[in-house]
Amino acid sequence: MHDDRTLVESRLKRVLDERIRPAVYPESVPLEVGIWTAPGEPVPVAEGLAAPRTPIAVGDAWGAPWGTSWITVTGTVPEAWAGRTVEALIDLGFDANMPGFQCEGLVYRPDGSPVKGLNPQNQWVRIAAPAAGGEQVLLHVEAASNPVILDYHPFLPTELGDRETAGDRPQYKLARMDLAVFDETVWQLVMDLEVLGELMAELPVEGPRRWEILRAVERCLDAIDLQDVNSTAAAARSRLEGVLAAPAVPSAHRISAIGHAHIDSAWLWPLRETVRKVARTTANMTALLEDEPEFRYTMSQAQQFAWIKEHRPEVYARVRKAVAEGRFVPAGGMWVESDTNMPSSEAMARQFVHGKRFFLDEFGVENHEAWLPDTFGFTGGLPQIIRNAGSKWLLTQKISWSQVNRFPHHTFLWEGIDGTRIFTHFPPVDTYNCSMKGSEIAHAARNFKDKGVARHSLAPTGWGDGGGGTTREMVAKAARMKDLEGSATVRWENPAEFFAKAEAEYPNPPVWVGELYLELHRATLTSQARTKQGNRRSENLLREAELWCATAALRTGAAYPYEQLDRIWKTVLLHQFHDILPGSSIAWVHREAEATYAALAGELEGLIGAAQRALAGAAAGGRELVFNAAPHTRSAVPAGGAAAVAVPGGTCEAVERSGGGFTLRNGLLEVVVDADGLIASVVELATGRETVAPGSRANLLQLHPDFPNMWDAWDVDQFYRNTVTDLTGTDSLTASSSPAGASVRIARSFGSSTVVQTLTLRAGEQRLDIDTEVDWHETEKFLKAAFPLDVHTERYAAETQFGHLHRPTHTNTSWDAAKFEACNHRFVHFEEPGWGVALVTASTYGHDVTRTVRAEDGGTTTTVRFSLLRAPRFPDPKTDQGLHRFRHALVPGAAIGDAVREGYRIGLPERTVTGSAERVAPLVELDNDALVVSAVKLADDRSGDLVVRVYEAGGGRARGRLTTSFPLADAVPCDLLERPWDGTRGEVAFEDGAVRLALRPFELVTLRLRATA
Repeated sequence: MHDDRTLVESRLKRVLDERIRPAVYPESVPLEVGIWTAPGEPVPVAEGLAAPRTPIAVGDAWGAPWGTSWITVTGTVPEAWAGRTVEALIDLGFDANMPGFQCEGLVYRPDGSPVKGLNPQNQWVRIAAPAAGGEQVLLHVEAASNPVILDYHPFLPTELGDRETAGDRPQYKLARMDLAVFDETVWQLVMDLEVLGELMAELPVEGPRRWEILRAVERCLDAIDLQDVNSTAAAARSRLEGVLAAPAVPSAHRISAIGHAHIDSAWLWPLRETVRKVARTTANMTALLEDEPEFRYTMSQAQQFAWIKEHRPEVYARVRKAVAEGRFVPAGGMWVESDTNMPSSEAMARQFVHGKRFFLDEFGVENHEAWLPDTFGFTGGLPQIIRNAGSKWLLTQKISWSQVNRFPHHTFLWEGIDGTRIFTHFPPVDTYNCSMKGSEIAHAARNFKDKGVARHSLAPTGWGDGGGGTTREMVAKAARMKDLEGSATVRWENPAEFFAKAEAEYPNPPVWVGELYLELHRATLTSQARTKQGNRRSENLLREAELWCATAALRTGAAYPYEQLDRIWKTVLLHQFHDILPGSSIAWVHREAEATYAALAGELEGLIGAAQRALAGAAAGGRELVFNAAPHTRSAVPAGGAAAVAVPGGTCEAVERSGGGFTLRNGLLEVVVDADGLIASVVELATGRETVAPGSRANLLQLHPDFPNMWDAWDVDQFYRNTVTDLTGTDSLTASSSPAGASVRIARSFGSSTVVQTLTLRAGEQRLDIDTEVDWHETEKFLKAAFPLDVHTERYAAETQFGHLHRPTHTNTSWDAAKFEACNHRFVHFEEPGWGVALVTASTYGHDVTRTVRAEDGGTTTTVRFSLLRAPRFPDPKTDQGLHRFRHALVPGAAIGDAVREGYRIGLPERTVTGSAERVAPLVELDNDALVVSAVKLADDRSGDLVVRVYEAGGGRARGRLTTSFPLADAVPCDLLERPWDGTRGEVAFEDGAVRLALRPFELVTLRLRATA
């Protein structure tokens, strides 16, 4: 037989595009359309429904950026259509390729009840099936004219990302606004041909199955009258029955499909628009669940459920019903799909606390998977947190985006820094927006790396990012691939059903140890510094507020602010979403975030101040008490307590050097600052050990060009290092000293920016404090602060949640080389046997580490550089312009415990309150500094119990005794949700009124302490 394959395939494409798809709606009549545009932000539904309408026609422009227009469509079903299926086709000016990224709408009935959402891939509204002739149609559409930020030429700077700069030019033109007959037979024929055509294209040309499908498609096309598709569609479908009925081979890959709409809680739209995106999507998904009995849908992010509950209770009622039926599945158990690299230990824990508790309280559902398809890499501390939250599985897809190395598994055990292992799955479909195309299903089967020992994978199915969800077309395609020769089999299943099957069939999966580093989006550790500083400050203030409010409640009977702390925590957790905290959202999002953090700081400072005044007896007396919220004693003030302390004395001095610059001394360190204002030497006087590498200078600010190939706010590409400008010129260099400390102030200018740094040695402290103020007005530049250390080490420690992880200083492998920008929390630590150095930071996360061997003496220079500021122009064209303040410290002679202590110190300053009390005893004390308290709070159930979270911080086994300053009746190990839990791997024993602990490396334990009545 002659090879006419391409002829038939080309024929299929043209006939589908030009004849069959248009015949899905063979008859139509126009609708009448009226519009009212809200003058500002979105209005309540009742107001939008009642507002007067102005006529508007197809082709007319509408919708200023970020505006809301209420569009009303009216019409009458023709008598001739009686008994047929009728739908309204409402095209607001959609681009079919941009679901979730442009205008959208939510359709309402005249009584204000929501019907469904409209988006570029979902433009129909069912009117009746069957319809009655003469039936009146009246629908209202709350239409959001969200501008296109990420266009076909992506990453172009735009002012559309903030309503304050976006202007008022209409963004869209009304397109089709019709009543139409829906021919389901033709639509089913379209689904048949799409599935077979897409499958056929994925099959080997040499195999018989491809040719069987080709001949069946040819016979189908022969049966179609191109001038009367509708009357011949049924006959054409019959020609495909045989090839559609052929079952899959027994060894076929098995795909668990789950309806999904990954909705970014903010990104290229503000938070307020996400509220409406969620309502549109969930309205569609609950309707689709009613129409399709086999369909299952999942939604993560408890915050998004809470938004619907608050803003769209009618939609929420439908969600609750579907959840109760087990078909609308809350997933993930987190408040939002957060970033996991930068949130603190407690914040990461609270993501699960608040997420899981919401699902339990609202639905009685406890899910067991963490669901993070789009998060930009995963910290090594996360497995233990997942396990302590009562979960055991993880799903993500994002690691498939890595630029350099392909991850070797799709299903595996992920082992965290403490040894906890979590069963983890990366969907081989390589998207969280699967649309059931044959190419996607075939890719999943081919790509699956665990063939031969496992055969199940998961496919999150539906339009996401900006929402939309699963369409009826996706469901129809999945039905055809349920058991189809040549294809993987597809079943709608809940995440728990998938994980249970995958775990059962793969009892000994491979193990991946340590962080899941994404070899992409590394610059999210630096972009939008104000957002990151607001997050870190909020985390620290929440620690203080819980500690002092709990102390005041137990000591003085003060009311504990349960509701206020709950609300603030949820707001902070929301802003840890993986496009807010990473700095990859539009200007509007970050402008609002800065204002939100400032308001939260004011509230938390108020709570802290009130609690401390109550504890200090501020109504009387004039004694100064120093409060210490850090987990270690300092200045003779115990951790979590307060005491009167003497003003520290010392012999600090700043001596001018003959060649320019100054020498700072405090009896512990000697620091030489040269004429350029750079640190030429830092000597630990007790050992005589030099910190700065020979021939190098530390605290060197370096400026790089920063124009990645794409994803401006997200990415820094390795070639940025090829060009660097060292900022060595000074505008002024001055010094000052007192018994309490000695400092040098350095002022510089570069480009359009200025920087002032103050280097300070304080009495009795073996560290050099570095305060940096930058007035930043650069564009597409990257600012770093370099510290070349005279330390020989092949690895270094970087703090992460509940511990630290080690990364190589070398680039032996492509995996090592790809980590050229990495995350730290409060410290990085470098150590040779017997001596180490730590650098700590108050609010920066990104850093890089390199090593060289010096030709002069053969020694090793290990250089760490903190990333301070960037200036990408997309999606916020004015990212980080303006004034910024940073705090760092260099700690010579530091062991890992010193790094932990100094890391806490820099973010938790001592507070002084005047009152009558002589001291405030800590609620709890530990006798081993390796055991660190990360939280002290009252139990969320308002029982009055005290909840204390402790972790081993050094990476070794540690024993200790926890005592309380109140009579202790009982101590119960709990999970993160404060429920009794037997998952502790170390030893926890209540004896003699105290708690004996023996924890494994990096192990965390949550204790519920009950006072004696």
